Amino acid sequence: MIRVLIVDDSAVVRKVLSDELSKYRDIEVVGTAIDPYVARDKIVKLAPDVITLDVEMPRMDGLSFLAKLMKHYPTPVVIVSSRTPHGSASAVRALQLGAVEVISKPGSRYSVPDVGRQLVRAIRIAARAKARSAVQEPPQPVKAETNAALANVENANKVIAIGASTGGTQAIEFILSALPPNTPGVVIVQHMPEHFTASFAERLNDVCQIQVREAKDNDAILPGLALVAPGNRHMIIQRDAKAYVARVKDGAQVHHQRPSVDVLFYSVASTAGANALGVLLTGMGADGARGLLSMRQGGAHTIVQDEDSCVVFGMPKEAIKLGAACDILALKLIPQAVLSCLVAGKQAPLAS
Repeated sequence: MIRVLIVDDSAVVRKVLSDELSKYRDIEVVGTAIDPYVARDKIVKLAPDVITLDVEMPRMDGLSFLAKLMKHYPTPVVIVSSRTPHGSASAVRALQLGAVEVISKPGSRYSVPDVGRQLVRAIRIAARAKARSAVQEPPQPVKAETNAALANVENANKVIAIGASTGGTQAIEFILSALPPNTPGVVIVQHMPEHFTASFAERLNDVCQIQVREAKDNDAILPGLALVAPGNRHMIIQRDAKAYVARVKDGAQVHHQRPSVDVLFYSVASTAGANALGVLLTGMGADGARGLLSMRQGGAHTIVQDEDSCVVFGMPKEAIKLGAACDILALKLIPQAVLSCLVAGKQAPLAS
């Protein structure tokens, strides 16, 4: 049984979420709280397995509370936030502070069944995740000789593809913030609701040397640029006469996800082949595992995050089981490994 505490200043939202969660046998709502001060006392008393948290509340905002919670009483947190630009930015910041998942609040007419299903899935994922604050250890500095050698790489013909889910916002920021401005073009799928990916890209753009933005259809994939797949749209890459381009499209969910890492990775495998490098990071489920195998079979070097540094070791574990990983590395080692592979043109033979 997963014991849940709901923290939201809206009595209507607390009632809606409580009623929906009560329909599931593996979830028990052990309490609700109107603000972080009430929540603090109930957390100590009730010891919930998962907390759902609004980010916009009186007396203390959700972000301040989350930072204190992760420092003193780490507990898996699911953010339930509005889709407004401010709400989306706050939710992305909450993920950086250690929240496990984010879902959108019910709309003005309360799309309760949809929100209920999303929340239940998020709670089940959170219950299996490692609660941790934002990554504190900085990435290993990129070696000066690697940076110098990267200048001689034909970056326009290279592409880096990254996929992640639960815990991925921290991991992606960790990697991208270590990459120099002349890094080959990067394409990213991070499982995240619609409207939240734009805020995520803006956050990354503020802290990285490379430019980061939410992808638009037919964007060129250029050195020094990272494109994040928009929430609720798949992203693939294609090649035109001059460069790789990102195509943003609709389509059925894959592994219950849109965007899907597999959709991106399969397209990278077929379009870029050995000129690609694939990185699969923390996340629940199997999305990206078979796509990464396809990339490896096409000659790309592939890296997966190791279990100790993952928030959830689902997606990397499935990739390892398939033989899709050339390297299995701690998060702190991945930025240097990515650049070293690009400089060396490194590929690994498939295991026999």
